[in-house]
Amino acid sequence: MTDRNTETAASLDTVRALEPFDTILLDMDGTLLDLAFDNYFWRELVPRVYAGRRNISHDQARDHIYELYAGREGTLDWYCLDFWTEQLQLDLEALKQVSSHRIRFLPGAREFLQMARRGGKRLVLVTNAHQLTLAIKKDVTGLHYWIDEFVSSHDIGVPKEDQAFWHALREQLDFAPEKTLFVDDSLPVLAAATEFGLGGVVAIRRPDTRQPPREIDGHAVVDGVHHWLGSVS
Repeated sequence: MTDRNTETAASLDTVRALEPFDTILLDMDGTLLDLAFDNYFWRELVPRVYAGRRNISHDQARDHIYELYAGREGTLDWYCLDFWTEQLQLDLEALKQVSSHRIRFLPGAREFLQMARRGGKRLVLVTNAHQLTLAIKKDVTGLHYWIDEFVSSHDIGVPKEDQAFWHALREQLDFAPEKTLFVDDSLPVLAAATEFGLGGVVAIRRPDTRQPPREIDGHAVVDGVHHWLGSVS
């Protein structure tokens, strides 16, 4: 075993069981729900519809839209359905509705939520997704049956990448950081959560079932939340 693998295994030992944690903060897309939908929507469907509306080639539409995406990455606008509706002059809420049949749980995620809820954990979904997106996904998946509280960064006013988000979240939810586990697939978000000082911070290695698992350094890593199935009685 290499030093890097030893370090990863050691850090994962601290979060292997859920018992030490009272509160579990869970990302939505790429942690509970398959990121394949979001990648399809923003990288395939939106450019295709935009090309048709503007009577330009798909390549032209994709290059233009990807450039716009890159310019807002890391900001709240990057996640904002209203912002991109205005920028692209497309009814993105309607597009999400007609493609919502593609929204699905990641393997074992529903079972994980059922298990954690039976175990008495406080389950909070913390997402950068816009409120309209969150509402659509709740309707499709029934997340509200298992999640105790939902927090969108759009309600707080800053994305999860920003320390201000975490301080506002703690004030809003009144959780003990040392007894809180956070699971996400975004490396910048995980870095922010680590800096804030949560008791457990874990990265998802395979957020998109259409893509192979990623190599991730610097964080405890699991393939998916199904890793914890059976760890709470």
